[in-house]
Amino acid sequence: MPHKITLTGSATGPLREYDRYVAFDMREKGSPSAPKGLKKSTFISYTVFVAKKAFNKTGLTKKSIMHEKILIQGEPTLDIPIDECPGEVGVICFQITVLPNKNDKEKNQSDAKKESKQEASAPSQAQENTGPTKQQEEQVSVSQPEANEQKKEAPVQGKKAEPKPKTLPNQPKGTQDLLSFDDIIVPEAFLNTRPNPEKTQKVIDFVKRTGRLDEPLTIEKGSNVLKDGYRRYVVAKTVKMDKVPVVYEYQKS
Repeated sequence: MPHKITLTGSATGPLREYDRYVAFDMREKGSPSAPKGLKKSTFISYTVFVAKKAFNKTGLTKKSIMHEKILIQGEPTLDIPIDECPGEVGVICFQITVLPNKNDKEKNQSDAKKESKQEASAPSQAQENTGPTKQQEEQVSVSQPEANEQKKEAPVQGKKAEPKPKTLPNQPKGTQDLLSFDDIIVPEAFLNTRPNPEKTQKVIDFVKRTGRLDEPLTIEKGSNVLKDGYRRYVVAKTVKMDKVPVVYEYQKS
């Protein structure tokens, strides 16, 4: 039974394309120790063979494969012609995964901190908004006995003025509106970045499981410019969503 093999690192040579597969070279450090009488291995070179269909799903290119850190899972093979396999060991790849780099981790951590700060500030703002109304109600109840009837009517009117949960079913928390995907304008700064593939796949799996995004996109009111949520924008484009849930950010006057 063939042995399984796992490699991590970046390609050490250019990508070579064939009819149904691609190939590239990798290398890893050898064993730190060896039996007496044997020379210690410094590096072991590998030639990895990947089906084109599987390779294209990763989003890697001839240039990026030299810089991205990847994970290869497969088995060694001796059936590849020598001219196609310059490495010491040939590896038939069963699964190839792009690993996140340090910049992606730092960016995701900063995004998480921003979101947590926004969530923490939301309750305090809600308390500030509700505070004056309670004081006003107390003042009215002391000075005007007839205010009791107005108080009874006010909650009824308030309930009628909040139809959002009924008109936006099966949408993420905080959604203010459903916007056509084609109406969203994406800044060039977002287009020049590539979201973390693993986290993007998790959101795709969530959409397939629930039929909706996990969070709304932040859109500037009036201009429809995307302010936050580029990963969810990419997911919506991937699964071909006609409309996406949004929360509006108003322009500063």
